[in-house]
Amino acid sequence: MQKVCVIGAGSSGIAACQVLAERGIPYDCFELGSQVGGNWRYMNDNGRSSAYRSLHINTSRQMMEYACYPMRKDYPDYPGHAQIAQYFDAFVDHFALRDAIRFRTEVIDVSPTPIGQWTVTARHCDSRLETEQVYHAVLVANGHHWKPRWPHPHIEGAADFAGTQIHSHDYRVPEPFTGLRVLVVGIGNSACDIAVETSRVTQRTILSMRRGAHILPKYLFGTPTDHLTNSWLARAPLSLQDRGLQLLLRLSRGRLSDFGLPRPTHRVLAAHPTISDDLLSRLGHGDIAVKPAPQRLEADGVVFEDGSTEQIDAIIYGTGYDIAFPFLKPELIDVTENNLSLYRRVAAPDHPGLYFIGLVQPLGAIMPLAEAQAHWVADLLQHKCTLPTRSRMLDEIRSYRARQTRRYVASARHTIQVDARTYARELAKERRHGGKRARERTPC
Repeated sequence: MQKVCVIGAGSSGIAACQVLAERGIPYDCFELGSQVGGNWRYMNDNGRSSAYRSLHINTSRQMMEYACYPMRKDYPDYPGHAQIAQYFDAFVDHFALRDAIRFRTEVIDVSPTPIGQWTVTARHCDSRLETEQVYHAVLVANGHHWKPRWPHPHIEGAADFAGTQIHSHDYRVPEPFTGLRVLVVGIGNSACDIAVETSRVTQRTILSMRRGAHILPKYLFGTPTDHLTNSWLARAPLSLQDRGLQLLLRLSRGRLSDFGLPRPTHRVLAAHPTISDDLLSRLGHGDIAVKPAPQRLEADGVVFEDGSTEQIDAIIYGTGYDIAFPFLKPELIDVTENNLSLYRRVAAPDHPGLYFIGLVQPLGAIMPLAEAQAHWVADLLQHKCTLPTRSRMLDEIRSYRARQTRRYVASARHTIQVDARTYARELAKERRHGGKRARERTPC
């Protein structure tokens, strides 16, 4: 078997490395930073981590851990970023993966060869020395939470605003905002965390959003909320799941409108969940005010869509991320509006040997899914499994997009959304069917 290239040593990249090593598939892994962990490595010297000092996971450790390497039992239900980084270090060392990772090395180009292989050009961040090597396949695991997505279209008057404007990607600690009037734009997990944290030191904190969102607590009746994915509720039809969860939320936290938040117009499971135990409390205490989306910025303030105005010193945009692959030419992969054409969210139909690991936004945890994706790709590399025809792959992609349109709120955030439990079953089914195809193509 010829060598495989893995790009990135974050949570998805090291999952791929572990599977390749277990299967005896030779590989090189390129990592821009000097340590593993990607987004979960606070102050990562690769410059792409969005972790802030107070960050904790939003899925419980039991749901987040790798199947092949559980987290320590003395970890809390929701560990902080430092504990997660330690877990990744232990994972890499337990499986002896570190020697195959080329740290401080940036992949600058990935191009197909005329004979169906891939030329990978990499550059060392310190020596600036460039190397070029041909690989049988490339597994892209560079993450999708590192390129900030700013409001689009741009807010009128943004260039005239005299205060500070940053993206949540660059937020680390609340102290720089002490005594200021701060506007946080967005209603996702990072926006809510940052609004809660800054509200403890600011003169005034405002949380602004285009639409309402369902706020899920980390615990329901003393149990991590995501443990419901292993309960009877997760095996019910989607409509019943949604109604059941809505009832549980109503019983446990009341109506969101009672806290000043706009009433969501979508079902609970029609958007990526916003998880916070603290937001409603801060709203209830009057420490955070709620406003609709900003319509126009002025030198010293903001005009909102309801016509109200506020004097603002700093704006933090929690407006999500764009998917990007700087090392892939646009004609290879189109990332317009984060809408990629990938079979089962992994394989590029027109580019054999190009795979994407962890490029999903799950209702659930990403790490076990990246692990499952890597096992499927390893099956393909070892010819234990084959892909269907191009037309069948394109049919699946169209079907996936149609399901997304029916189920989820229309936004760039939901183009790679999956339900973790359902998607894991899809991958397992794909491996079975792909294995059958491989056996049928093998002559007796």
